[in-house]
Amino acid sequence: MKFEELIHGKLIKRYKRFLADIILDNKEIITAHVPNSGAMTSCIEENCDVWVSFHDSEKRKLKYTLELTKIGENLICTNTNVANKIAVEAINNQTIKELQGYKSLKTEQKYGQSSRIDILLENENEKCFVEVKSVSLRIDDFLAFPDAVTSRGTKHLKELEEMVKLGHRAVMLYVIQRTDDLPFKLACQIDKKYCETFKEVTKNKVEVLVYQSSINLEDITIKNSSNFLH
Repeated sequence: MKFEELIHGKLIKRYKRFLADIILDNKEIITAHVPNSGAMTSCIEENCDVWVSFHDSEKRKLKYTLELTKIGENLICTNTNVANKIAVEAINNQTIKELQGYKSLKTEQKYGQSSRIDILLENENEKCFVEVKSVSLRIDDFLAFPDAVTSRGTKHLKELEEMVKLGHRAVMLYVIQRTDDLPFKLACQIDKKYCETFKEVTKNKVEVLVYQSSINLEDITIKNSSNFLH
């Protein structure tokens, strides 16, 4: 996925979860939308390098969107909406080998009680429900999910389990959106309930995939599967 033209700045502060004050290289101070509801631990800090996109639309209250940050030598895509886009791209270009062999791919399809599945794959014999999660948290020498308690994430796991019970295939896809080349694990110390639910649903044949993305200032793409430490 190609980024819009990115503009560099330094973070002043993030607040109210979805807002960030940033000083651009031209010394202009802006407020950017932060498309990330998580804690963003380990991927944002005061005075870190950031890159924003600019969208001059009358419908937008905030013209800038935070896209990337840099911590140490690592670039991090903090826009969680990107994970779904590059997952679709990676399925279509056959990078995600485990999700091949389907004739149709649809996004944001209604399923379960009141949810929408991120990706629905179908052929004559099978439906495959794929839930996508963006990974940006680093804990020591691991990348991890979630970075905050996520009752919504737990609900999604249970709904995937229900799809398996109905005779369908269900896949939990974690997309690592930072350039650290590290193994992945669940952050059970952050959300014990999520971990317990994960163990339960994977015993009941919900599949798990973890894929690493490649990031630079021009584009982001899923490149290969990553090591998952159970």
